[in-house]
Amino acid sequence: MSISPAFLDELRARVPISRIIGRKVTWDLRRSNQAKGDWWAPCPFHGEKTASFHVDDQKGFFYCFGCHAKGDAVGFLREAEGLDFIEAVKVLAAEAGMAMPDRDPAEARRADRRATLADAMEAATRHYRLQLGTGQGAAARDYLTGRGLDAKAIERFEIGFAPDSRQGLFTALREKGIPPETIVEAGLAARPDDGGAPFDRFRGRIIFPIRDARGRAIAFGGRAMDPNARAKYLNSPETPLFDKGRSLYHVGPARAAVAKGAPLIVAEGYMDVIALALAGFGGAVAPLGTAITQDQLRLMWRISPEPVIMLDGDSAGQRAALRLIDLALPMTGPGQALRFALLPAGQDPDDLLRARGPAAIQTLLDEARPLVDLLWQRETEGRDFDSPERRAGLDASLRKAIAVIPDEATRNHYTATLKERRHALFGGRRGAGRLTPSPGERRRGVSFGTPPVLAQTRATALGQQDAAESTMEAMVLALCATYPGLAARVESRLELLAPQDPARAALCHDLLAGTESTDGQQALQRIMGDAYVRASPLIRAPVELDRAAAVLVNLLDKIEARRAALSELLRAEAEIQGLVDEGLTWRMGESARARHRAEHPELADSADLDEDRDALSARLAAYAGTKRRPRSGEGQG
Repeated sequence: MSISPAFLDELRARVPISRIIGRKVTWDLRRSNQAKGDWWAPCPFHGEKTASFHVDDQKGFFYCFGCHAKGDAVGFLREAEGLDFIEAVKVLAAEAGMAMPDRDPAEARRADRRATLADAMEAATRHYRLQLGTGQGAAARDYLTGRGLDAKAIERFEIGFAPDSRQGLFTALREKGIPPETIVEAGLAARPDDGGAPFDRFRGRIIFPIRDARGRAIAFGGRAMDPNARAKYLNSPETPLFDKGRSLYHVGPARAAVAKGAPLIVAEGYMDVIALALAGFGGAVAPLGTAITQDQLRLMWRISPEPVIMLDGDSAGQRAALRLIDLALPMTGPGQALRFALLPAGQDPDDLLRARGPAAIQTLLDEARPLVDLLWQRETEGRDFDSPERRAGLDASLRKAIAVIPDEATRNHYTATLKERRHALFGGRRGAGRLTPSPGERRRGVSFGTPPVLAQTRATALGQQDAAESTMEAMVLALCATYPGLAARVESRLELLAPQDPARAALCHDLLAGTESTDGQQALQRIMGDAYVRASPLIRAPVELDRAAAVLVNLLDKIEARRAALSELLRAEAEIQGLVDEGLTWRMGESARARHRAEHPELADSADLDEDRDALSARLAAYAGTKRRPRSGEGQG
């Protein structure tokens, strides 16, 4: 169904976005300015106690400074309530008292058909639940009891049973007036090849209803009671309601639990999720019998910025984790990360909970490893790097793996982290070649973490660059604090400034939000006490806003150019094999040229630029250790 932009604009104008979001959050009235339509609250999309979720009625948008979720009222309804686009528009239209535009007839027929199928799925859910309580369901009840599920748990997860009858469900639904074609289209029955009467798809199985984020029953999973069954688990086929690659088991309750602060845990199967949820880990979900897909990853990240992938500790579980690396890397970035918790070999979450209780699961979550750990493990485990060629092969494979990361900052951090791992592997330190210390080494305090920064490193131009950037950063914040309205002119660039110092970050947030936090005010006092800032004429004697804005823009240009130059240097350093070639020298020259233009906008090109470029190339060669010593006879005479 097509919705015109004019209709959507009218909806947004009639319904303040705060009215929609206010049903899901508790506003922080001390920070909010109700008269201006400026609202603050803890974010509903990730667990937090501070109010970093901003809603602006005038612009009609929301933005979270913590998880970076953003959008309009339609987007909020889609994320918070699992609605599709048309359903979200309907909610807003009802709120505004506006009639929806006429639907496309074909789309109307499809929507009506999906509603009919959903009704059939609900009828099937009730039928299966009733069958679990009959005599035919006695063995299934015994099995569930043996797995630690009491009547309350069975009710909570709506578990049912399909007797080993060829047409039990089909007949029951026909008696309720549901047509055969609807039963087949919903995936509840299948037609035989010979064209005979449809037969039940699930027979002799414990049934787990699969619901979407809105709570609609869209499919079933069935566990065979017969140990000799061809498939231990069987899922519904793809239907107009059910897309296996876009769905997760237990997604609705998990979303609600994560919003209250629970971690999002991705387990392997239905019973794993149920065991975790009953043990207090309500944010558990599971893919539906297949490897995790891109669409499932996107769905997970809409719920939590850092899901924990909890896989069985056997070889199959580890292989699944390693396969996920290549799927996730092209999508990873700020707010879209993964961590991995590998269970002990031969155990699933239910086994571990029975043996050691919820504390063991919590320990696994606390020790979950980031994606970069598994990437390094995959590329190094069980391999020898006793020759230059093998080491070069490792470097090439790592470069290829992280080259697909779209976010430049994330890619640079991967480069730096892998460089540290490479140094630990080839640098001759104790434990070189292994990803983590052994248990005995951990007890003795041996660590393979990041090596300390050396004094000679701090003395290099690269170290001095950090101090210069810090001073410029302080001047940016001082200008924005001195000149009201200046921060609003560079709002998007100020958001990207992202100071590393937490107090400065708080000040940056205050300047954007118009608030005054304790940390931010302390940072401002320190900045204003800085000799460089105090000496600035723009601070001592404020001038017109446009002049201050020009200086501010120039400072931001310089900071961004420096960061880009450092990023290029780190990337080029990671790519070096042997001597610095002309391609790298050219790239470093271009980086120096861009930085020079930002720092000296009044000049086009000069000898200073050539010196800067030469200095960068020399620094790159020094980092790589590739400077050649003169052979005998070279450079003499």
